[in-house]
Amino acid sequence: MLPPVLPRLSCAALSRRGQRTLSLFSSSGPSNWNKVVSDAEKIVGYPTSFMSLRCLLSDELSNVAMHIRKLVGTQHPLLNTARGFVYDSKNNLQMRGLVVLLLSKAAGPSHGASNILAQDMVSGIYPSQRNLAEITELIHTAFLVHRGIVDLKEWTVSDGPLKDMQFGNKMAVLSGDFLLANACTGLAKLNNTKVVELISSAIGDLVQGIYYENSSNIEENSLADVVDVAVWEEHAFLTHGALLAKSSQAALALAKHDMESQRLAYKYGKHLSLGHKLNSDLQPFVKSSMGEQLSFSLTAAPVIFHRQIVGQEKWHQQLQQAKTLRNQLDYSKLLATVKSEKGVSSAMDFCCYHSNKALEAIQAFPSSEARSALENIASAITKF
Repeated sequence: MLPPVLPRLSCAALSRRGQRTLSLFSSSGPSNWNKVVSDAEKIVGYPTSFMSLRCLLSDELSNVAMHIRKLVGTQHPLLNTARGFVYDSKNNLQMRGLVVLLLSKAAGPSHGASNILAQDMVSGIYPSQRNLAEITELIHTAFLVHRGIVDLKEWTVSDGPLKDMQFGNKMAVLSGDFLLANACTGLAKLNNTKVVELISSAIGDLVQGIYYENSSNIEENSLADVVDVAVWEEHAFLTHGALLAKSSQAALALAKHDMESQRLAYKYGKHLSLGHKLNSDLQPFVKSSMGEQLSFSLTAAPVIFHRQIVGQEKWHQQLQQAKTLRNQLDYSKLLATVKSEKGVSSAMDFCCYHSNKALEAIQAFPSSEARSALENIASAITKF
């Protein structure tokens, strides 16, 4: 089990390790993260925000987009997912493909890749590795679409007409399946058994992670469930880390790098994903202001740390105190309760820990622009 409070030295160690690159982040905010991503995209040769454009603008998905217009005016989450394909500066949906490309370039050509022609490389990246980056993004996008399916048992009139919500669910299932099918077709064309095995297992991890989320129902059973940081980390890896970690390893396998290099790429992808998830979970707690209406998940990392620190009995009491007369949670009151203890600072330390681990993993790669970009990305996730 992981300790509830991690040492503060993790952030200090991160600062010492990344002094050369941290100068880019003189102030916090989304603009700094966007600058890191934009600079990294120049290194790999093109903006990865258009990586899966070839699939997204196919005739099949163009027809889907026409049908999605029927959902305008409803609260169906498929609309927000569709908007994210066009513009999403906050979440950077294409980050996974970018990291795969950067790792491919940072590792460079392998001595064992004698049958791969060096002249096929574009910006230091093999075509098969670019295809893998696209496949990774398609899989991620497919699961984003599938997660937008609405539980119609909780439908209310304010969400929109029931018929439109049912239609939105059908579109989410079919369009997500289409993206996943395209990803699997592209995966088969790579003609590499090990890569197919790695990415297939990542898809299985995603399914398992989402199943855990839906079946555990921690939001509703938060009084009875015993949740610790180790369980949170396991679930976060399945839903957020497995795809990037295994795609990173697969990228180096395509270039026939040795197992140690593949292990380091896997380690970087894993720790970067977990750090990014921690950063995302922390946002409501570090960006909140007085009078602002915020909601957050009871499975967010700061809440899990808080529960582990105060214990189940006290957490039970705090939940009861945060409920309104209508027996609904007052999230602003609960947020203040969590911030009053060490849950937030512990989650920030944990984020720094994963950032440090990601930085350690890529030190074995040769010094280059691509490695510096990977260091910048790992450092950026500690900016809240």
